Amino acid sequence: MIGLPILGPDTWPDWAFGLMLVLARVGAAFALLPGLGETAAPPPVRAGLALAIALLLLPGLVSAIPKVPEATLDMGAMVAAEVVTGLWFGWLARVAMLALPIGLQYIAYLLGIASVLQPDPELGPQTTALAHLTEIAAPLIILVSGMYTMPLEALAGLYRLVPPGTLIPLADGTDTALRVSAEALSLALRLASPFVLASLLWHAGIGLVARLVPRVQIYFVSMPGQLLGGLLLLAGLSGAVLGAWRDATTAALGHLPGAG
Repeated sequence: MIGLPILGPDTWPDWAFGLMLVLARVGAAFALLPGLGETAAPPPVRAGLALAIALLLLPGLVSAIPKVPEATLDMGAMVAAEVVTGLWFGWLARVAMLALPIGLQYIAYLLGIASVLQPDPELGPQTTALAHLTEIAAPLIILVSGMYTMPLEALAGLYRLVPPGTLIPLADGTDTALRVSAEALSLALRLASPFVLASLLWHAGIGLVARLVPRVQIYFVSMPGQLLGGLLLLAGLSGAVLGAWRDATTAALGHLPGAG
């Protein structure tokens, strides 16, 4: 790593190459970062934010920027490595946020309100209305609480671990992705755990009633009670669920590669 020379007319190609490398990683990460990379945000706004962050990071990375390669293929490989690193980092941060809508997806199925599906660009076409609602609310919580600064700080620190123009180690990157995915799914199940327990008790009870009174159309009798009881339980626990998700997500974002 030679670093960038002093800024001047003769060194503009070197600085342009350095900005291209930094922007490739930052722009790829902004495509997935929670709060800042939402599909609902206008693309020009996201592109402008990515360019602004890249310009802010570039002066601090002058000593780590590699020399402009002579071969075009080498230059393309460096840019591709930066894009892969940015997408990998943004995906890690995105998975931590998706634990809430995934947990509400579980809850919607348990409550019996998953028959009305709302297509969602993040969760896919088989998305419940409840999960779609929280998939919108989660970025809002991240922006209002200031949690969006944590991925940005980690993205800046990631250059200490993965210098510009280099690819993340495959083994370490895969291990980190698997660990973050497991933690997100575990958090989603923990958020839905009160409803899982209530659903088990409810179905055990209606199963017992069905055995004792076999002529009763147990589905039509129990479904209104399941819906009402589930919605009341959700109303009572929604604050605790959101608080638990926020604390766990804050901890997860604080352990992103490059954080601290």
